[in-house]
Order: sequence, then structure tokens, then C-alpha cells
Amino acid sequence: MDQHPTGDVVVHVFGKTDVGRTREHNEDAFIVADLSSGNATLQPEVRTHQVGDRGTLFMVADGMGGAAAGEIASAMAVDVVMRELTNSWMHADACDAEHFASALRAAATAANAQIHAFAAEHPEYHGMGTTATIAGLFDDTLYLAQVGDSRAYLVRDGVAIQLTKDQSLTQKLIEAGELTEEEAAQSDRRNIILQALGPESAVKVDLTHQPVRRGDVLVLCSDGLSGQVRADEIARTVSETDDLVAACRSLIELANARGGPDNITVIVARFEGSGLRPASATDQVGHRVFDLPDGDATPAASMPAIPEGAAPEEATLDAAMLPPLATEPTLPGGMADVPEPIETLAEPSSQASMVPPIPPGRRGRGMMIASMLLLALLVSAAVMVYRTARKVIPAGAPAAAPDSTAPR
Repeated sequence: MDQHPTGDVVVHVFGKTDVGRTREHNEDAFIVADLSSGNATLQPEVRTHQVGDRGTLFMVADGMGGAAAGEIASAMAVDVVMRELTNSWMHADACDAEHFASALRAAATAANAQIHAFAAEHPEYHGMGTTATIAGLFDDTLYLAQVGDSRAYLVRDGVAIQLTKDQSLTQKLIEAGELTEEEAAQSDRRNIILQALGPESAVKVDLTHQPVRRGDVLVLCSDGLSGQVRADEIARTVSETDDLVAACRSLIELANARGGPDNITVIVARFEGSGLRPASATDQVGHRVFDLPDGDATPAASMPAIPEGAAPEEATLDAAMLPPLATEPTLPGGMADVPEPIETLAEPSSQASMVPPIPPGRRGRGMMIASMLLLALLVSAAVMVYRTARKVIPAGAPAAAPDSTAPR
């Protein structure tokens, strides 16, 4: 077995968020941070930096809830995750992969608890939530904490492979064999997610890992991009240029050219340096569960389905349920602003305060969901037939008189 190469790992990174063409507010947020220095900006020293002993953080959050609730939820998520990593990881004695992965998962769990508590204290924001795709690079491996349907792709040799698995109804139906990926992309249920940070008091985080190789590119994005731009188009865009600012801009322009129906956020990071191995044909890339000693990291589809990213008339968590803010809210950690659609990082008010084959159990849950949907459809049809029959033959109506011309 080859020894781990010695040398530096260098990250080149940029991120950008855009309101899109149809939304009035940008409910997305993102953060990039050098966890060794605590620098969470997109200044030049972070846009190209050597990975230190505490790693690098990349995160995209897609808020939901209507009015300002989605903006608050996503901004809170990035703030809490950064703050938790500052407290529990950056200053911890332990410095190994297992503790790093555990810290990412714990940060996502803490964000869920704080968003849920905030909504409980402010009834007008009941049901607010956000997706979270949290990627942390430690040594030569990415660790990913996933909640919802924002995505992480790894682009290698011009091919984009999805590292995360959407926690969505359509993903469960794909796994159950009820939908193809092409059908899921066109389904009117594609915005129904099974988990988010905030709506429920507990959340199960999907924790995975992926070794990276020299020249790999990580793309994190909200579904405002992945819903409009195919994986092969993402791969081609980031492979055609070394200018990450131009790559982010091109991807957002492409999503907007196709209607821009949702907010669009993307982070692109390229990994270089002698501390990384070159890619090999034997490397495995994809969704790879990272098990921690304290339990299974695979998410459970036990939460109510949450319509996410839909227009107000399509969502159950819409603007009608959440009235606009009369004043600008003040959030935990002193954060008073929500992200603006600009090229610079939407950061909190301070750097220190600132997510294989299908197991039989998961396939079984997907099939159960499909069966329940089919049963609900059949029951609805039966009720409709019964009601129609009642209208045609009212209850208690006398039986028709026998035809006197009919033979006896």
C-alpha cells in the first residue's frame, strides 16, 4: 500500500449567490472558511490558501419559510456552524479525522436546535428551515454533512459525480425503482424534501467522506443551480477555465438563462499540491457513508415531507403563513443582516461567530413511501366514485317502477 504523499494541499476557491429571476428575496447563504486561521471571508488569503491542520470549511444553505424566514434560517445555519466549529474543533486538543467529522455533524445538529428554538420563540416563523450541505476538507479527504437537497459534486477528468444524496421524496422513489432520474427531474414532487434544519426538534445528518486527488474540483450548490443545470454542464463549465470567479458567474448565468426560478448559490473549489495523490482509475467516487462509533450516520426519512423551493402558491410554508418583518431582526451571535446577492461572502458580523449500493433498509423505506402514495391515490379515487354515485342516485330515492311492457 502506498504511503500518504508528503507536502502541501492547496485550495483555490470562490463562491457566489444570486437572487434568480423570479424571487423577491435571496434565501440562500454560504460560507468559506480557513479553519486553521479562523478567516471566513473571500479575501485573497482565503481564495488561495494552504490547508492547515484544522482544515477548510465550505457550506451552502437554502432557506425556506416565506417572507424573511428562509433568509433568517439560512443565515443562522452558517453562523451557528462556524461558531460551533470555532468552539468545538478549532480550539480542541484532538486533531484527527474522526473528531473532525464528528464536529461537522455536531455543528449541523446545533444549527437545527437553534433554528428550531428561534422559531418556537417567534410563532410568526413557525416551520422555518433550511437545507445544509457542509463540506470540510481535512488532510486529503472531504467530509460532508448533508441535510436536505442542496448538493455537492466532485468533478474529476471532466466528469461530475454527486457526492451527496438528496433527502427528498423523488430520491426515495428513484431508490424504490418507481421513478427514473429523468422522470424525477420533471416531477411536480421534486421540491418535497424529507429533512431540513429547523422544522423539527431532531434531525439525522447524512455523514459521508471522499478522498480527493490532485486537480479535483468540488462544486457545492443550492437546487436553484442543480435544478436547472445538468451535472455534465457543471463539469464542462468548471473544467474549461481556471478562473473560478468566471466559472461561478457562468453557472449562475446559465441557470438564469433557463428561467432562474429560484435563488442560485454555488461554491467552486479546486484542490492542488504535492500533498495529494494523482487520480487513479481504481479510485471510487460517490456517496460513501462515514460511520462514527456513536451510531449510524445514514439519515432516516421519518420527518414530514417539507415542500422546499416552491413558489408561494405551491408550498405549505409560504409567505401567507409568515408575515413580513416590521423591523430587521437581531439573531443569535449579533447577526443582524441576511445575505445579499453579491459576489463576496455573505458572512456573519464577526469571524468568530460565524453541513455504495443502496442498503435494503433504505430501499424498503422508499418502497413503503411509494406504496403509501399509491394507497392514498386509490382511496381518493374510491371516495370520488362514491360521491359521484351519491349525486346520481341520492340516498333514500325510491327504486324504479318495473317496466309494464317487459315480459313476466
